[in-house]
Amino acid sequence: MSSFSPSTPYRLLRRDWGFLGEFRAMASPCELLIASHDESTAYDMLDMAAREAYRIEQKYSRFIEGNYLWQLNHAQGKSVAIDEETWQLLSFAKQCFVLSNGLFDISACPLMQVWRFTQDAILPAKVDIDAARALVGFERLEFNSRELKIPAGMQLDFGGIAKEYAVDSVAYELAESYPKISVLVNFGGDIACPVAHSVPWQVGIEDPNRLDHAAKVLAITQGALATSGDTRRFIEVDGRRYGHIVDPRTGYPVSRAPRSVTVLGPNCVTAGMLATMAMLQGEQAEAFLTEQSVQFSIFR
Repeated sequence: MSSFSPSTPYRLLRRDWGFLGEFRAMASPCELLIASHDESTAYDMLDMAAREAYRIEQKYSRFIEGNYLWQLNHAQGKSVAIDEETWQLLSFAKQCFVLSNGLFDISACPLMQVWRFTQDAILPAKVDIDAARALVGFERLEFNSRELKIPAGMQLDFGGIAKEYAVDSVAYELAESYPKISVLVNFGGDIACPVAHSVPWQVGIEDPNRLDHAAKVLAITQGALATSGDTRRFIEVDGRRYGHIVDPRTGYPVSRAPRSVTVLGPNCVTAGMLATMAMLQGEQAEAFLTEQSVQFSIFR
């Protein structure tokens, strides 16, 4: 067993159809299904994927003190230089913000810091929620392709975008380097299959009421899918369930949201954007996705 960093080992397992690669990044189990029987090639593909996933996590995770995102979030209202990758992510985040009428807001990090979805978590005080809400508002960001200015006190959280972006980035790199080998990239249920496979990959959609069991199976030859939901991140207080998808307008988790939403799309970031937007629509999730003319699956 080798590793791309001392704390994140990965492994390669032989299967009838090729190789299964496994590692962990972005607080998720990550898999590669590789339709090749060449072990050396499969290992190179796994190594490439793991390094790219780890790079993105190290750069954009809000939980790593001192990293690139931490520096942006602690600029104290000053303009700071940004790179092309960050400019592209911010542009996509702006698109999400506009299309969702302000519901999909990566500046909601202060709210996510108030809400803790752990076993011992308690309901935040309204005064703390209101104080956090006052620091949220993507429209107050100032940025262009060269620099970014975040109002003092506001912080960005790329959590709703970064994992899907990592899936697409890995899928693109693998397709560029190995255009004739079909591979399915699966990071915690966010999936991309960049090179068409003659035999469809079978992808299970988790049953929210029976975790680690598939409620249905989708056949994928090429494309992507993403899932958003509260099956693993929620708290229950006084018999009421609070999922981790927070409405930035109210400061509270979305009411009457589905347990999970899975969307198929041309790439993972698009599928992820629509899945999260659907969760934010609450009762109107089905109607919203029907309007988008995409294939989807919802559990309530």
